[in-house]
Amino acid sequence: MLKLFNTLTRRLELFKPINEGKVGIYSCGITAYYLPHIGNMRQYVVQDLLKRLLIHNGYSVKHVQNVTDVGHLVSDADTGDDKLRAEAKKEQKSMKEVAEFYLNIFMKDMDELNIIKPDVMPKASEHIEDMINLIKELENKGYVYKADDGMYFDTSLFRDYGMLTGMDAKELSQSLMEGARIGKKEGKRNITDFCLWRFAHGDEKEMIWGSPWGKGFPGWHIECSAMSMKYLGEHFDIHCGGIDHIQVHHTNEIAQSEAATGEKFVNYWFETNFLTVNGAKMSKSLRSIYTVSDVLSKGYTAMALRLFLLSGKHEQTLNFTFDALKDAQNSLDGIYAFIRRMSGIKRSGDEINEVFMREISESAKSFFAAVEEDLNLPEALSAMYSIISKTNQRHESGKLSKKEADHIIEIMLDIDSILGLRLSIQKEESALSDSAKNLIEEREAARKAKDFEKADSIRDKLLNEYGIVLEDAEEGPTWHKKAKGF
Repeated sequence: MLKLFNTLTRRLELFKPINEGKVGIYSCGITAYYLPHIGNMRQYVVQDLLKRLLIHNGYSVKHVQNVTDVGHLVSDADTGDDKLRAEAKKEQKSMKEVAEFYLNIFMKDMDELNIIKPDVMPKASEHIEDMINLIKELENKGYVYKADDGMYFDTSLFRDYGMLTGMDAKELSQSLMEGARIGKKEGKRNITDFCLWRFAHGDEKEMIWGSPWGKGFPGWHIECSAMSMKYLGEHFDIHCGGIDHIQVHHTNEIAQSEAATGEKFVNYWFETNFLTVNGAKMSKSLRSIYTVSDVLSKGYTAMALRLFLLSGKHEQTLNFTFDALKDAQNSLDGIYAFIRRMSGIKRSGDEINEVFMREISESAKSFFAAVEEDLNLPEALSAMYSIISKTNQRHESGKLSKKEADHIIEIMLDIDSILGLRLSIQKEESALSDSAKNLIEEREAARKAKDFEKADSIRDKLLNEYGIVLEDAEEGPTWHKKAKGF
């Protein structure tokens, strides 16, 4: 029974889809103007885990994640240049070239982190007509007014403006001013009003379209409403994003969407908190922004990064350090070694010990119960490590049978269908080459002949040349591949 903390109601709620057996999810995607960093990737890894859990629970999931390639200004106050336009000038490229370059990097990072691709990834620049039609609907209903630089949404006319923040419009306005995110701009009726359609300046040529209000380009907020409703309908299940979007972007999405349709926009708002670096906010000037590529270049694996990004509760800040990443890498290597070790178990005899397997089953139930409770990953991972610890103890006592090991592998792979750590690859790679098999057989013959010097020499060769660690047991040797370590 999945429970999610809903930002809209500020409480933990039992998840119930609009349509039985089906779930619609929208994720705020990247603004493709700069390298995606591991803070960005945290929310997509967490969202991927949520999607995997829903799929595991038998739901048919339709996931839409946009790509912003126009319209996102450098300030929440609807001031400054378009982020893509500014970067294109800096790099002396077209906006399309800039967007494609950074989008390609983002897609590669998603592959590295084993994130399931969204079913639809609409680009803002390819859905201008949908945005214009949505603005027309808002205009027909009296929510739109003209200012010097564009067409604006009058937030004072939307009764529940700010509902996602838990503040009323007055409190939200004061909070935004104190936080220096939005100030009163000339021509705006209210400081929380936001631009739906930006008029083009004389030197702006690319990503400019005609409209009933003149040439220009859409505002950032209208894009997400238009694209999410186009592919998921006017009312859908889950909207994902970063916690930094609550006060402005997501709040504005709700206002314009519900003003246009007259019905509830989204049932569950699922927000992921920030990733800090060494206890501080990521900063370009302090060079504390790391990309997936940066992490890989230092010898860590993408799956270790994924495990680290899943190590905290999504609604809490997670602090990145290389020591923490090193711990994640060592933990991952241990998990991989465990899967390979289980795949190499040959002992038969006791078959299934019911007491032992009941303990393993209870730990597995604890894992799934924890992830169902608003993705409580610390508790879930603790339950998974308990499975590994209990199994290793039984194996070291010489009692673990092949049938038990095979069943435990099945449990671990079921867990990994949610964690996405690619454990199945470790199982597939556990097969020995013919030459390694021959060496193990040769060593076993030497051991039985009490030629321990030869047996030790072969053991060393298997370790150094094949990365294979042998473990002697009464029923014969078992093996696993050496963990990488640091």
